[in-house]
Amino acid sequence: MKAAIIGVAGLRLTVEEAALLRRHKPLGVILFARNIADPAQLRALTHEIREALGHAAPILVDQEGGRVARLRPPHWRAHPPAASFENGPASAAQAAAAAIGAECRAVGLDVVCAPVLDLRLPEMHKVIGDRAFSAEPAEVTRLGGAWIAGLRQAGVQPVIKHIPGHGRATLDSHEALPVVTASRGELSADLEPFRALSSGDLWGMTAHILYTALDESLCATLSPGVISGVIRGEIGFEGFLLSDDLGMKALAGTLPELTQAALGAGCDAVLHCSGVFTESLAVLEACPGLSESALARYAASRSQKKAA
Repeated sequence: MKAAIIGVAGLRLTVEEAALLRRHKPLGVILFARNIADPAQLRALTHEIREALGHAAPILVDQEGGRVARLRPPHWRAHPPAASFENGPASAAQAAAAAIGAECRAVGLDVVCAPVLDLRLPEMHKVIGDRAFSAEPAEVTRLGGAWIAGLRQAGVQPVIKHIPGHGRATLDSHEALPVVTASRGELSADLEPFRALSSGDLWGMTAHILYTALDESLCATLSPGVISGVIRGEIGFEGFLLSDDLGMKALAGTLPELTQAALGAGCDAVLHCSGVFTESLAVLEACPGLSESALARYAASRSQKKAA
């Protein structure tokens, strides 16, 4: 398996996409609104993907509730955003996550990119906003833990994001590189939910953010120092680490360069979402197989999901 998760273009695999998946064997696929019409179509697409990659291949989706939802009415329920659970019972958050997970699993989606463990800090960019549970680390930890439990209850794999924290960014990393100048002491609050909820059977997603107190020149996704010293070290994250989308404008460089840089920095796998065939091909041609340590972390996470 190559250390990449890619997007596809439409509602069904093209002949070229199916051949690409069979030839290059990426770890998995991530789906977006462009890939989703109704439950029958989506089940057919996830079946096609697994025919090409194998029955155990992970298929990811961003299904947080609120504005970040790829499965939408009328075929699926509209779920509230994370912020709506603040100061409420953890059981409500767990039940909402379990409902989302059950809807995803019913159509063949088994990895849900949630919960967001970023802080909802004032005057920061709205790209996070109500996707975050709270500005208070303890509340994010409490509700994030409930969300993880709910997704696991439904038998899907949670992905905590965006490590080590997107909440202080004043720019949207989809559009530009955010630079956070907070001190290490200030950043300790951002790290707290990730530290509290890190475990070896979770997946995590990096932030395309430059934290000057952690690395003066490289964003977290591309920084060996941030990944080894902060994400794996200070936070203690032992799970499977996925980059955020390499196609986001926060990153500069060619896709082969970014693929190699993210994996070289310590990501277990890279994510590329556009579904543009030539871009997916460029990522996969530059991408090695999963490293021995990445494969062990991946296997641990999949064993947990099967046991759910």
